[in-house]
Amino acid sequence: MQVMRGWATRYAPWVGLVSILGTAQEALAGDYEGSPQVAEFVGEMTRDYGFAGEQLMGVFRDAERKQSILDAISKPAERVKQWNEYRPMFITDARVARGVDFWRQHEAVLARAEQEYGVPAQVIVSIIGVETFFGRNTGNFRVIDALSTLGFDYPPRAEFFRKELREFLLLAREEQVDPLTLKGSYAGAMGLPQFMPSSFRAYAVDFDGDGHINIWTNPDDAIGSVASYFKRHGWVVGEPVVSRADVRGEQVDEGLTTGIEPTKTVGELRALGWSSHDALRDDMPVTAFRLEGDNGPEYWMGLTNFYAITRYNRSVMYAMAVHQLSEQLVQARGVK
Repeated sequence: MQVMRGWATRYAPWVGLVSILGTAQEALAGDYEGSPQVAEFVGEMTRDYGFAGEQLMGVFRDAERKQSILDAISKPAERVKQWNEYRPMFITDARVARGVDFWRQHEAVLARAEQEYGVPAQVIVSIIGVETFFGRNTGNFRVIDALSTLGFDYPPRAEFFRKELREFLLLAREEQVDPLTLKGSYAGAMGLPQFMPSSFRAYAVDFDGDGHINIWTNPDDAIGSVASYFKRHGWVVGEPVVSRADVRGEQVDEGLTTGIEPTKTVGELRALGWSSHDALRDDMPVTAFRLEGDNGPEYWMGLTNFYAITRYNRSVMYAMAVHQLSEQLVQARGVK
């Protein structure tokens, strides 16, 4: 991440309120020249957040509308993969080996994050492994291009991405970085942990204490930020993540949870023919789900920490991949 002396010299300081609505069309150039949407957005940013309008015009003059981004987000959804197809995408010998290396390289920082936030090191490592293969695939789109394209040229989710664009400009000002230099996914997810700008501003931390939060190239900050995210989303120290279940009877499927929220209890599931492999209290809330494994259906109870993982990505298969990769990492390191 380029800390901005360049930002300070290339653009006016992030202060001041200027009138821009009358000059927007002549100030803008390039892909967003004359865009009334951009003019309105810049007006809001100057009025509500004290940005210098001329400076934002300079940013949007350089922002590019990317058809490849619109193509990517508009593609018809792929056929939903079954668990026995999804799992091998993330739990591979190469990813485990790279994860062990990452853990060893950053062992002291991971231990400190676990101590401070209560989130196990292997879970932090697993998230970074699933999201970006430990930094190998962090995205090649400029974040300003991704969020501008989707905020101004993708009506189905324009409101969401315009909010993220606002958050992105605020974080660039707060961190004193050039918004034209930061890269991410086609949807604007950033860095080793793939935080959206709103998540960055809410949960990212300066874990190495250098005065800046850099989740792009600083593993310390990425590690601390993932741990911070999970603590803020209800991770419970020392509790398990999931429990395998055996099932019997005709009412088994009545126990399956609709959605990912833990709306059932262990006792309710037991009455429907579920029995956990682990000792769980009857009053424990769980997410009950079935996956198609290599050897047929698998029934699982997701506990509070499982739900915390789904807050990162609202998918039971994602959460299972993170959990099982974390288990593989522990086994590969020989950690008990």
